[in-house]
Amino acid sequence: MHWLDACGGLSSYNAHAFESHSNQLVVLDHPLAILALLVFLSSYLLVIFEEKLHLPKSKPMIFSAGLLWIIAAIIGKQLGVSHDVMEAAVTHNLEEFAELFLFLLVAMIYINALEERDVFEALKGYLISKGLNYRQLFWVTSGIAFLLSPIADNLTTALIMGAVVMAVGRDNPMFIAQTCVVIVVAANAGGAFSPFGDITTLMVWQSGHATFFDFFQLFMPAVVNYLIPATIISRFIPKGQPPTLSERIEVKNGGYLACGLFLLTICLAVTFENVLGLPPYLGMMFGLSLLFLTIYIKKRTLKESDADVQYNVFSKLAIPEWDTLLFFFSVMYCVGALGFLGYLTSISEIMYGEWGATAANITAGVLSAIIDNIPVMFAILTMQPDMDHFQWLLITFTAGVGGSMLSVGSAAGVALMGVAKGHYTFMTHLRWVGVIALGYIGGIATHFLLNG
Repeated sequence: MHWLDACGGLSSYNAHAFESHSNQLVVLDHPLAILALLVFLSSYLLVIFEEKLHLPKSKPMIFSAGLLWIIAAIIGKQLGVSHDVMEAAVTHNLEEFAELFLFLLVAMIYINALEERDVFEALKGYLISKGLNYRQLFWVTSGIAFLLSPIADNLTTALIMGAVVMAVGRDNPMFIAQTCVVIVVAANAGGAFSPFGDITTLMVWQSGHATFFDFFQLFMPAVVNYLIPATIISRFIPKGQPPTLSERIEVKNGGYLACGLFLLTICLAVTFENVLGLPPYLGMMFGLSLLFLTIYIKKRTLKESDADVQYNVFSKLAIPEWDTLLFFFSVMYCVGALGFLGYLTSISEIMYGEWGATAANITAGVLSAIIDNIPVMFAILTMQPDMDHFQWLLITFTAGVGGSMLSVGSAAGVALMGVAKGHYTFMTHLRWVGVIALGYIGGIATHFLLNG
């Protein structure tokens, strides 16, 4: 029998606690294993209060990742786990992280290239100059957030539309707060039906549980998830019209070309997987090379002194993006350590064995509002529960939109708290949690109705 009977104290821990076929221990009652769980939960509290503490979320998680594997190594040494097996357990998730890292890096470089060419600033200036009233601006900004998120990801979308809302509603704090709430909902909902819209959808796509076109089955559930809270909150948007601004920014030379190359790169990622049988990140890297070659050619054909072409796509890949990537790495390794200690197996047996897949996936979506959807989704992918295609789409949807219920539940909410500081806060978002939950339930019901 490979499972550990831990009731006899520390002396009962032995090498039989190691599951050789799954490279994991089963030592849930070991004092050090309990300490590891407490360290993880404590570090996540620091992540939740990132905005208050001004502590980047990657820092406590990197510390926790290292400490958790130190604890796992100590327990493994006590149980006689070999060095090779321990090393294999640590590097188990490295390939998956490397693939996601390269994929996200390419997307971030493209987004920063578009920002440098003032593509998003031109959009903001266009909306500001149209002279729309507050309610129209509410629907336009949230609608764009819903449509832009599948391409630009929910974090970037929230930052862009948050800047627009702050610019046009600077004299109306209520408009800013309420619109930011719906932008978070819209960005997360839009990201749920696209592999590029959120890290969690990208993880599901990369893991092979859904093809690129499978995600579009979640379009109508995402629309319902967005429209229910947006329709209700729109009734409370202040009347009137903000001052018309004449601000208008033109897209810099090469901006529209960069947009076309970005869309081409996405098509290459899909083609590499569906036609050539190659991993999507390879298509993204090939598409990135096209951007680099285009920049080189432009610099050669235009005057070298022309400031309009003297830019570096890496120069704006700033702290927030690296913080996100390092946070993602840390979460994967924290969850990997907890999985090595046997926690994920036990949780999977309770949630998916006793509750059933539907209840487990809906609950996981609610948890993603508290814990963040990245560790929730990675934990489920690591558990590998026996689910059909419908259920994998359900967890993709619930993990993607569940974070909208709290401002700290998604990258979009955390980003907006920084952009609209003092106007959009944890408490202003919490006031609408019941309305957002209605959208969550409505989206799930739509998925069952259309895809069940």
